[in-house]
Amino acid sequence: MKFRTTSMAGLLVVAGLGTALLLVAFTGAKKQPAETMACATPEKACVFKTMLGMEPYDTALVTHNRTLLESSINRGLVWMAQAQADNGGWGSGSHQRQDIRDPHAVHTDPATTALVGMALLRNGNTLTKGTYAANLKKALNYLLNAVESTPDNAKYITQLTNTQPQTKLGRNIDAILTSQFFTNMLHEMKKDDPLRPRIEKAMNKCVAKIQQAQDTDGGFKDGGWAPVLQSALANNALESARDAGGSVSDSAIVRSQAYQKSNYDHKTNAAVTGKAAGVLLYSVSGSARGAAKDAQMAEAVVAEARKKGKVSNTAKVNRETLEQAGLSKAEADKLATAYEIRTAASKRAQDENVLKGFGNNGGEEFVSFLMTGESLIISGDNSWKNWFEKTTGRLMQIQTNDGSWQGHHCITSPVFCTATCLLILSIDKNIDFLVKMKP
Repeated sequence: MKFRTTSMAGLLVVAGLGTALLLVAFTGAKKQPAETMACATPEKACVFKTMLGMEPYDTALVTHNRTLLESSINRGLVWMAQAQADNGGWGSGSHQRQDIRDPHAVHTDPATTALVGMALLRNGNTLTKGTYAANLKKALNYLLNAVESTPDNAKYITQLTNTQPQTKLGRNIDAILTSQFFTNMLHEMKKDDPLRPRIEKAMNKCVAKIQQAQDTDGGFKDGGWAPVLQSALANNALESARDAGGSVSDSAIVRSQAYQKSNYDHKTNAAVTGKAAGVLLYSVSGSARGAAKDAQMAEAVVAEARKKGKVSNTAKVNRETLEQAGLSKAEADKLATAYEIRTAASKRAQDENVLKGFGNNGGEEFVSFLMTGESLIISGDNSWKNWFEKTTGRLMQIQTNDGSWQGHHCITSPVFCTATCLLILSIDKNIDFLVKMKP
């Protein structure tokens, strides 16, 4: 969830929002209520309170809507900068005190800090340029110190326990998001930057802790309330670290991708929600994201085969075509299955019946939507345009008056929610990152 991605991966997006965003100009931002809801009903989905109809994509509206979008992003960034602690970090607070919304009244934690750092990076900030360059530099130092001060034999990179991200997204979410942040930093840095070796070493230390926590089924242990989400984010982090030259086991990624795909049955168009707290959105977003790379590879293989005349110009992506393109039966079956899962899960993840739930949103829903968008773009699915219009319209309408976003349950932290929403709203600003994520 580059994240920047996720990898959650800058996305291959051309800004164009559509009529849904025009509603925001007339309705204004709505203040969210302060009360929270505990995760006492895992059988119910927790999703966005505001539901907007999906309007046709209209490129004529791009310029006007971009102005509205940038205003929303800038308000969020201003709030975020003011929320940074003196030690350079940000915090989400504890699961036991979800009612505490003041970002300066909670302990800072690596997971939340990494998420904010990725949002700053995506919005044009580096260590030397950008309005929030100083904030980013302090965040980097905070995370480097956190990782470097952790013993090699320790399971986690922080001694904090029961934070909101850990409770919902898993005990190891700090190493997962921090690794992703380091990967995104390396993407922005020159090869001869004197900081690179230090960041690479810290990234690999996080990778080692992620891989040590992998379970026998390919998922990841201590997964919190919805283990499938931690596993999906861990998969993203390992893919990104491998692409950055990190010490990542190929078998760990293969097993991780298989686990994500196993949470969705493309033949019956149904998600396996046992490890997703019963929430369909979590399963389909994770499955779509886990299958994205192999699905894009399947399309690339068939496209190349068409060019070389190995298959007809109208040949579809399936097992037979992939074998005709020169793949082994096993490899063709693997890529074809991924393509089928990504296609079905991505479509299902945008289904209103999946999104509605009981009309409530938390930080984990924002993460799920980010993974859905990433999967669409990595795999080259043009439906990202409709996804971007619909999702961005919702987010802009539920932004609070102070510029932040807040959750109503589980991850209620305005810092965590604002960082994730900023990543979604600005996914078109780093086109090259996910282009490089394609296999």
